[in-house]
Amino acid sequence: MPGTVVVVNPHSAGGKTEKRWPQLREIIHEAYGPFESKFTDAPGSATLLTREALKAGADLVVAMGGDGTINEVVNGFFDGTRAVAPAASFGVLPAGTGGDFIKSLGTSKEVRTAAQQLKLATPRAIDVGRLTFVGHDGATQTRHFINIASFGISGVVDRYVNESSKTFGGTVSFAVATLKAGVKYKNATVRLVLDGGPAREGKIYNVAVANGRYFGGGMKVAPDASLDDGLFDVITMGDFGFADLLLRGLDIYSGKHVTNPKVTVHRARKVEATPEDGVEVLLDVDGEQPGRLPATFELIAGGLRVRASA
Repeated sequence: MPGTVVVVNPHSAGGKTEKRWPQLREIIHEAYGPFESKFTDAPGSATLLTREALKAGADLVVAMGGDGTINEVVNGFFDGTRAVAPAASFGVLPAGTGGDFIKSLGTSKEVRTAAQQLKLATPRAIDVGRLTFVGHDGATQTRHFINIASFGISGVVDRYVNESSKTFGGTVSFAVATLKAGVKYKNATVRLVLDGGPAREGKIYNVAVANGRYFGGGMKVAPDASLDDGLFDVITMGDFGFADLLLRGLDIYSGKHVTNPKVTVHRARKVEATPEDGVEVLLDVDGEQPGRLPATFELIAGGLRVRASA
């Protein structure tokens, strides 16, 4: 398989990826075939390594890490709004604490099986999200997302998770951070516009603009979302209180939360979100916390070729 580059986050899985790399390298080589590996060394380096590999002619760039690494590699397929190498494909090998995106993609959590899937799968097109938002420096930024971008309490949860050690894995880390954030978070008033329609304004606990189904270490926030249907699933959790979190909080792990009268589900290609009264509303983008509202979420239908089980 010439032209395959695996972008490895050595710090993923709590640093186990780096310690196990000699063994992992042999497993991947046996199951997949020849490949070149590149290691990240700082935030954002996976994007740069991916872009360099594609410009050098790579046919397949594989993210080996958690959801944050996957997001960075996906961003490397784009230079601004331009696709760097439209004919090239993207793939994933599991190595993170969260692993939300691979559940929707159908990638095995076991490295050998995932490498075999990479070898045998036929490339197919999936959708990508493009997000324009306000960065931490106050400047307007644009980045892409492959799984879920959300805002509200999820942005606060990300901040707590990324400050933690993740020793007990993604599910526990996100659950603890959600409870911690729930004590302090105050629902914000946000104006939403879907596909240029009439504005919807109200208190929100969280809004998920979903391409994939899972976020937050296994929460099935968008149970009917599809990676290739040309639409976002927009899940709005309204004026939830801490009591709702305690009484019905576990529903989100099974997807039952969408039956709650305080939850609405819409589908759209474009979502515009603006906070009212100057309140800071933080973003969660594939498990990272890059900035805040106002933001515009746009779907690029079939914008990325992926090699994975259908």
